Amino acid sequence: MSNKIICLFDVDGTLTEPQQPISSEVEKFLLETVKKEFDIAVVGGSDLNKIRDQLGGRNLFEKYKYVFAENGLIAFKNGKALPSQSIQDMLGEDALQDFINFVLRYISELKLPFKRGTFIEFRTGMMNVTPVGRNCSKKERKQFHEYDNEHHIREKFIQVLKKEFPDLGLTYSIGGQISFDVFPIGWDKTYCLRHIQGYDEIHFFGDKTAEGGNDHEIYESDLTVGHRVTCPKDTVNQVDVLMTLVEINVHF
Repeated sequence: MSNKIICLFDVDGTLTEPQQPISSEVEKFLLETVKKEFDIAVVGGSDLNKIRDQLGGRNLFEKYKYVFAENGLIAFKNGKALPSQSIQDMLGEDALQDFINFVLRYISELKLPFKRGTFIEFRTGMMNVTPVGRNCSKKERKQFHEYDNEHHIREKFIQVLKKEFPDLGLTYSIGGQISFDVFPIGWDKTYCLRHIQGYDEIHFFGDKTAEGGNDHEIYESDLTVGHRVTCPKDTVNQVDVLMTLVEINVHF
């Protein structure tokens, strides 16, 4: 008897290029090939609207068994909302404002090649901090990413925050090209796993699996079989291999 398997995918860098919509080839592979063999689910750090924009608009819930936004703090199974929690309830308004004020002061003193708008995006279960501003263009996003690789702007920022707020119980996770996420400890992508029931194996596919990356904890979790990928094409190749291996095991 074959195991019941679900494939759980990160979004940015795994199913899509960063901040871009899913390609028709990758989507066709998931919906017409993979879905015949396994249930499929997605988990992203972004809010639901961004995931919806990237993965197919209004019929998102018809395509995926589970949809997890904000690491699973916003969760849907078969299109039905599951219970959620908020970061302001966890931290309290005073601590939250102290943190936000410090972040904005720090960014105001950063000298970067350029700055745009929206430096903190407040979400249900996390805050997304973007030193350069989320309103930068695709070209500027790439420029900052290269600058950050050389000067470690995000990494240094996180070290300062850890030192300044040691008692808030927060964790920091670098994802994508320009930002990092801030959320209560335990509210990383492993949070979504509490909602997934009834499977023998949960295969997780993600690109930011190194320590400090926003796929690291779920990739390393004992509850998942982790697959490190480099881009959407690599994701397709690795899922293809998984399907072949499962097929071989069924026959033996």
